[in-house]
Amino acid sequence: YCTILIFSTPKVNGSAMGVKILKERAVREAYSFDATGLEALPEGVAFVQDTQEVQELIKVARSSGFTLVPRGAGTGFVGGAVPLGKAVVVSLEQMDRIIDIDTKNLVAEVEAGVVTAKLQKAANEFGLMYPPDPSSLESCTIGGNVATNAGGPRAVKYGVTANFVLGVEAVLGTGEIYKDVSRVKKKVTGLNITHLFIGSEGTLGIVTKILLKLIPAPEAKLTALAVFKSLEHAAEAVFGITKLPQKPSALEIMDSTSISCVKKYGKVELPPNTEAVLLIEVDGKEREIKETWREIERVLKEWNAGIEIAKDEKEEERIWKVRRAISPSLMSIAPTKINEDVTVPVANLAKALRAYKRISQIYGIPIISFGHAGDGNIHVNIMTDKKDPKLWEKALKALKDVFMVTVGLEGVLSGEHGVGITKKPYIGVQMKRSQIELYRRVKTAFDPDYILNPGKKF
Repeated sequence: YCTILIFSTPKVNGSAMGVKILKERAVREAYSFDATGLEALPEGVAFVQDTQEVQELIKVARSSGFTLVPRGAGTGFVGGAVPLGKAVVVSLEQMDRIIDIDTKNLVAEVEAGVVTAKLQKAANEFGLMYPPDPSSLESCTIGGNVATNAGGPRAVKYGVTANFVLGVEAVLGTGEIYKDVSRVKKKVTGLNITHLFIGSEGTLGIVTKILLKLIPAPEAKLTALAVFKSLEHAAEAVFGITKLPQKPSALEIMDSTSISCVKKYGKVELPPNTEAVLLIEVDGKEREIKETWREIERVLKEWNAGIEIAKDEKEEERIWKVRRAISPSLMSIAPTKINEDVTVPVANLAKALRAYKRISQIYGIPIISFGHAGDGNIHVNIMTDKKDPKLWEKALKALKDVFMVTVGLEGVLSGEHGVGITKKPYIGVQMKRSQIELYRRVKTAFDPDYILNPGKKF
């Protein structure tokens, strides 16, 4: 698209402006969808370079009557970046500068289009670490992570994106710039407006810069695989591990269905009659790792786990291969995957996994569950075929049952993917109307003309 940029005419509805908006069909099609596969052709695509261009674009959108859909890398699973109606996609991918890595204050200031893995590598060069690690970290952007409050396997110890955002610069739907990127350790002056942007999916403002907390990188790590013949035992082990004073840096779970998929797809060797698997990683200083692992191992043995500890990087890679093989293995089961990221209290993990399996049996549709056991965040994958009306109808009924069961177990519909388009019809399962109305009042204060990512979230 760079060549097209040079020759494009920067006009919207006849109004000249400094921001380039491309209307070539090939470009519009390239920015019409996200990882859900849902798509809608935008009116155009704007490639912004800085905060001032975003501000200018918003002002023109207000006066010209079109809407704006912020977009990072399009890796989202809920249709949050799919442009609905008369919309222009605002691509932040060219705003990809790491402005500063401050080794004294342990912070990084970045533009919204910085790829997550790029920041992690840059921080690591200074002996520092940016922990949030969504599975799409090699392509997803920090701005997108902020929009959905992305997490990842390391959330069990370090937390999610919200735990590392210290400040943002954003342009509101009014065209005003909100900026709070102070590098102080404490601040209670005024309200914490910054955290309203986290998880807002671009509905309140377009975040252009982010100030992030960094921490010292761990010296070493230990990786292990724990195998269980009972799902309940695996869940009890998870509960026991999360109660320990020192947390593992990753605690992932796979149920028997996901284990079967991996065995067929990746020829991964696991004992017969395996009902559940925990993938565990512990990091820190050598002494800390030994002490933490001693306690974790005690809990695992209490619940009759078979334990394998990686002896070197090659074995670490083989253990993680088990987890990474799940998603690609699913496409051998059915052509369409409904990928949800429900979260339940850790104490209700086993009940949730058993319930999802029962729903699978009731509807005769494969449901594969795995995910971040340490914080109760389960990726529930309903396998179906969207081209088969009967199968698709069954899948949607199963999906609603999954949500009903989740909320009944004191859970929530999304832990890290967001709401977007796909979960919006079910938001009433979890939230009361009064809560939704309160959100709408906040939305109106930030974006009175409803030009920012309309039709999303609520």
